[in-house]
Amino acid sequence: MADPKEVFRITDDAVRGAVSNTGLRYVLAFSLAFAIIAMSLVWIIPALAHAHH
Repeated sequence: MADPKEVFRITDDAVRGAVSNTGLRYVLAFSLAFAIIAMSLVWIIPALAHAHH
């Protein structure tokens, strides 16, 4: 029988049943940055083209 005074520790990965995916945060960060840049260019380029007329 287990000793009731023994410390029982479970790692985060064991509790979740999965390994944390650190690559996902980089994909999300780059896609967010790309979306912001793309939307900015869609707004800025026509505004600059219209300003020269």
